Parts: sequence; C-alpha cells; structure tokens
Amino acid sequence: MELLLNSEFNNVRVPKGFDKVYKDECIYSFRTPETDEGLYVGLSSFVGLSRQYLTLHHRKTAERLYVLISRKEKPAPPPPETAEEPPAKKPVRLAIGVDGGFDGGIKKVEYEETYCLVILPEFATIPLPNTLIPQNIQDSVAGILAVPSASKQQAIVTWEGDKKSVSRYAETLVQLDNGVKVPPSGWKCDECDLTTHLWMNLTDGSVHCGRHYFDGSGGNNHAMEYYEKTRYPLVVKLGTITPNGGADVFSYAEDEMVEDPLLSQHLAHFGINVASMSKTENTITELEIEMNMRIGEWTIIQEAGKELVPLYGPGYTGLRNLGNSCYMNAVMQVVFSLPVFARRYYDHAESVFMSAPPGAGSVGDFEVQMSKLTCGLLSGLYSQKPLSQSDEDKDKPKEQHGIPPQMFKAMIGRGHPEFSTSRQQDAQEFFLYLLESIDKNQRLHPDTINPADCFKYKVEERLQCCTTGKVRYTNHEEKLLQLPVPMDMATNKEDVNAWEEKKKLLEANKQRINQEEVVRARVPFKACLDCFAAETTVQLKTNAQAKKRSYFETFPEYLVVQMNRFTVKEDWTPIKYDVLIDVPEELDVSHLRGKGLQPGEQLLPDDDAVVIDEGMVSQLAGMGFDLEGCKKAVYFTHNQGVEAAMNWVLEHMGDEDFATPLSPKKMSSVPASKPMPSEDSIAMVMSLGFSMEQSIAALQNTDNNIERAADWLYNHPDEVVAMEVHTQQQQRAKPVPDGSGRYSLVGFVSHMGTSATCGHYVCHIKKEGRWIIYNDTKVAISEAPPREMAYLYFYKRDLPLC
Repeated sequence: MELLLNSEFNNVRVPKGFDKVYKDECIYSFRTPETDEGLYVGLSSFVGLSRQYLTLHHRKTAERLYVLISRKEKPAPPPPETAEEPPAKKPVRLAIGVDGGFDGGIKKVEYEETYCLVILPEFATIPLPNTLIPQNIQDSVAGILAVPSASKQQAIVTWEGDKKSVSRYAETLVQLDNGVKVPPSGWKCDECDLTTHLWMNLTDGSVHCGRHYFDGSGGNNHAMEYYEKTRYPLVVKLGTITPNGGADVFSYAEDEMVEDPLLSQHLAHFGINVASMSKTENTITELEIEMNMRIGEWTIIQEAGKELVPLYGPGYTGLRNLGNSCYMNAVMQVVFSLPVFARRYYDHAESVFMSAPPGAGSVGDFEVQMSKLTCGLLSGLYSQKPLSQSDEDKDKPKEQHGIPPQMFKAMIGRGHPEFSTSRQQDAQEFFLYLLESIDKNQRLHPDTINPADCFKYKVEERLQCCTTGKVRYTNHEEKLLQLPVPMDMATNKEDVNAWEEKKKLLEANKQRINQEEVVRARVPFKACLDCFAAETTVQLKTNAQAKKRSYFETFPEYLVVQMNRFTVKEDWTPIKYDVLIDVPEELDVSHLRGKGLQPGEQLLPDDDAVVIDEGMVSQLAGMGFDLEGCKKAVYFTHNQGVEAAMNWVLEHMGDEDFATPLSPKKMSSVPASKPMPSEDSIAMVMSLGFSMEQSIAALQNTDNNIERAADWLYNHPDEVVAMEVHTQQQQRAKPVPDGSGRYSLVGFVSHMGTSATCGHYVCHIKKEGRWIIYNDTKVAISEAPPREMAYLYFYKRDLPLC
C-alpha cells in the first residue's frame, strides 16, 4: 500500500486559490455526500463523483486517488421541557434557502462527516485522518476539505432588491444639538397617534410615521412630508434596531434603502444605545414579503391554503430555489416534461457521459449538464416517497427535498450579462435564451435531433401597397406567439371602474384593502389573438403607405403563447396588468393559416422594400424601450419579428447613439452571401468572447483575417447586426415542421409580483389527465389551476396535417 501511494505522489495536487473543488455533488448526477454511498472527490481533478460514475472517470483520466466524503444526519436532540423555542433569525436577504435568507420551510439539520482515502481500480480504502500516508496526500485532502466548494464560490445567491449601497450623506451628516433624547421604546408619531411604522430623522431626532401602502397598511406619510419641509435626508426605522447596530435606514434624498456605517454613532447623539436595543418590528424586507403574500394573485397562483396532495416518482421531482432561480425552475420543468426533450437528453444520457470531456470539463459542458438535469427530473431517484414518518408527522404531507440545479445554472448563464447574475429574470426571456443555446449546441451535434425545433414555426407577412394594390409575401421564423392584452376590450369595465373608485376612497381614508374584494378586468382570449392578425400600416421606401397582416405559414408541434401582461405608464414606470384572460384548454388557430400569393395578385418590385413596421415599434416601445431605439431595432432586423428586434435592443441599448433619431442613409443593408469561414477561424474569434454569429460576420467582412475580425466587430456594430440577420435567414431556410392548427394546453408558467424581474414563478403541467403544480420543491396535484392568470402557455398540436 505504501509503495502504491508513493507511486501516486506526483499525481496529487493541493487546491490553490484559483482551483474549483466540486465537493457538493456529482458532476454527472445529483448524488451528494449525504447519500448512502457518499461522494468521491479526485485528489487531482477536484471533481465530485458518485460510485456509479467513479469507474468511468477513472478510465477516462487514469486518476487513482480520491477522498470519500460521507455525511450522516445527526439525531436532533430533544428540546428541554422548560426551554422556549429560540426566535427565528432575522432574514437579511430577499432570498430562499441561503444563509441570511428565508428558510423556505427547509429543516435545518446537523451532520457528522467521515472521510476515507480510496484507491482505484482496487477500491482499497484507508480511513482518515492517517499520519502514515505521504504528506502531500494529507495536504491535498486537507485542502479539499477546507476550501469552499465551487457552488459556494459562485456568488451567494440573492435577489438584487436587498443590495444596499452606503449613503453619500452618512459620512458628512449634520446632527443638530437640540437636546432631543429619544427613549428606547414607547415612541409615537409627532404628527398623529400612530405608535408603529415609525421613522426617526437622524438630523434632528424627530419621529414620524412612514408611508401609507396601497393595501391600507403602513403610516400616514408624515415622515416623507417632514423631509419635504426640512430636506433632512436620513431616517432610521424604530423597532428594527438590533444590538449589533443593524437597522433599516432610508435616504429620502437618494430615494432608496441605504447603509449607514456610522449608525451607532448617529443614534448615540440622541441617547440611543444600540447595545440595549432589540428588534420589535418587521424590517422593510419582511414587510415586502408579507405584503406580496397578501396580494391576491400570490394566493391564487400558488394555491395557498389548499391541502395539496404531494407527488413522488419519475417526472415529479422538484427543483430547489437557489435564491432567485424560480424563473428557470418553472421553464425547465415544463420543457423537460415534453417527450422530445426526454428523447434527446434522457434516453442517451449514459452515452453523453461516456463521451463527455474528462474531469472538470464536464461541469461546463452543455450536453452533460442538460442530460444530468433531465435525468434528475425524470428518473424519480430524487423524489422517492418517504417510507415512514413519526407518529406526530404521519398525517402531514411530506415535502421532497428536490434537486439543486447549481451546475446547470452556472453553465447556461456563463457569459450572459443577466442569466449569469444572481438577479431575478423574465421567464420568457430565459425560455428564448435556452432555445438559442440549444440551437448553438446542435451545430456541434448535427446528427442528433434538435428539440428546439418543436417550437419553431414560420410567420407569413402579407404587404399590400395602398396606392398600387400590389403585394409582397415574406416569412420569418418565430419560437413563441406574443400577444398583447387589449385592456379596452375588457368585458367588465363598469365593475372595474366601480372598484377603482372604491379603492381610491379606501386609500384616501387610509383603510386596508381586502384582497378578496378586488375586481380584476376580464379580457377575452379572442381579443388578444385577434391582435396577431390585425392590419397595421407601414411605410415603403417610396413613402407610399402599405397595409400589413400576419398569418401562420406553418404550425409548430408545440405552440408557446406569451400574454404580454407587462407594460409602462406614461411616466415610464413599469406596471403589470392584473387581469384575467379566459385562455382555453383547447385552441384552434387553423383560420389564421396564410394562403400565399393568390391568382390575380401582382408583386411589389424589390425597390419598394419596407422601412419600418410601426406595429413592431409600438410593441417594443410598450415594453419601456426608447422609441428611436425601437425604430432602429425593427429597421436593422428587417422586420423579422418582435423576437429578433428585442434581441437587437438588448444587445445595443447601451450604445451611445441608441436613442438618437434613425438615419436610414447611414445604415447598411444586408450584405450578399459570402463563403463560410473555417471552423478554426470561427473558434479563434469566439474565444475572444464573441458569439458565433458575430464571429462569422466579422470574418466574412475581413476576408477571414482573424487579427482584423475583432477590430471590425468594435467598429461596425450595425453591419454585425445586418449580417446576423442574414445568417439567421440562411439557418431558417431549412424546412420547419408543419401540422394541424388545433392544440391542447399541456402546461403554463405563472408569475406573481409587480414586475417580470421580481416576484416568483411557478408552473402547472398536465400529466395523466390531471394538473400538477410545480412550485420549486413542492410538487402536488393541483386543485384549482390558475389558467386565467398565467404568463406563458404551452400548447401541444393535436392532429397531424392531412
């Protein structure tokens, strides 16, 4: 044994600061140190492996030494009979299941860890610690156990809303020597009788009540009114001050929650000793969560208050919320419930793992992580029904732990400015980004089925000149159907108006709003669908007006419908329509199929190309983007659809000239087709951080000169976009599957909150004739699917085209 260990002396590494140690879970499965078999971590590769894949890794890499980490749950000690239950820790992050965040109902347990050195292929084991083994092996094991795991090194997962900056007024705050001393308790507003929701001004020690909230809670706005009179900027919320100097501090001048590093000193000026203070009121973070939970849609969409029957087994595995990943969880649950995704990533998972890059290369490999997540969700290995429960818990539903999609999230978000962050995101944008990522990966695997194709369809656009009557037919590819919500078509306008008047009266009298009394507008789904084929007016290069209509040229296997519930008010404040839409379970859009060029119709000459589709511009502007930028987006993507224009906006909204007026004479048209650069050249440019489309465009415009390609990208952003459109058109030339226009609803994703980038997402999926709710780790039979309030709808085609 000693000889064997000495022979491996030079094959062992000690983790350095730049090394990532994957010791939380297997790189091919969701097995962890808590599972019966434990987790094996390579002393050279630093990757974690379950027993199932250990031999595979050894054959690929010839790595022989591993530390086996086994973690067993310690029995919970019985609580003392006379002891009171300790108070819950104050959440300091708007996050779920992370340190400092909300526990999400996850039981906290303690573990006992044991370690062994394992030698392959013999599977010889040496219990650790052991001072007789070579020192460098001891150092390697100690380093692996000591360094934070790769998942913990990935930034701590929080919602963006709880990140506070230091107030610019804190260091230089002027405090008046007015003799005011504020007691440690018993406060009351200086203007009214309120004794809660009080804020103390850090300049003069005055105490006033806070804002009045829309639901009738909060104060009477006296603190804000006092700031408007005095312009004293900083206030601290009384009742949130803790002995460690923590508290809610708000800056009226900066209009945000802030940090005051001198808070203890500022409080002492008015006689408050933080060491003697205790928390007696909810923080603003806690109030936001509490208020969100009171909003009616949260209760309805999550089916709160209902005793839902939990489910276990294949296809019923939950996903843990990583702090902000519910948007991803909801989308992935629906997508992986579709058979075509199971065929692509589940049925051939083992062959994917066999051919995967060795060691840590598998962690960032698209094929590996897609297959790993699919197996985790569909195998049923991680959602097995508990065998037994204690007598006191046997009547309570047992919630599964679910699986944490940490490696998948790190892989799919790598390099993306939004999905690589810890912020909440829009589920619709993530869905499209996922399909884009699948398309890119398929170029490396052309012989396999592309599951993203099941969502693709072609839109036929018919353009007719109002002057000559001539027509043009064009088509472009889409992956989802975006429908606006025409609020003016609500069928209960009188009831809604009456409720709005009542709501204003309640707010004026500072009375609480009963969410059960809320009246939501009801908009027919047909009114939304009619907007797709509605006639719009566009302008030709000859300045003549033309009428444009859109139709389906093909019908996809799965039709994804997005209800555009988000918009902006006149002051650009984002809002969400709190509206009910009677979305049907059975949908027939056959009447929207295009017919193409008809007998007797004359074609418009090519010189009369369309400049701008005002309908697309309106849709983009309705999302809150600058009007001139929207015009550019539609122009440069050649009216290829809202999706293409949206991608252009997201890529160019940071440009200095994004909001400058459109100057068509300066814009480049789509260049002619050029030879495709070599794969090696494309790879070289992509290694600089550019996308495949950008790399192809740069090389095609620099005669495949790699050195000039990067400079061209920086100096010709508009030409890059034009070339991207050309490349997309070439890719979309392949046949798109077609079929019947009759569909059945098989899933939907719902959003709760006031903005697409905050709040919470859940999904409902129809399986075996019943609706199932997937709310992160909670998987249960749905009693009242909130179909009228969803955001994304997934329809499956019923019949093939005859």
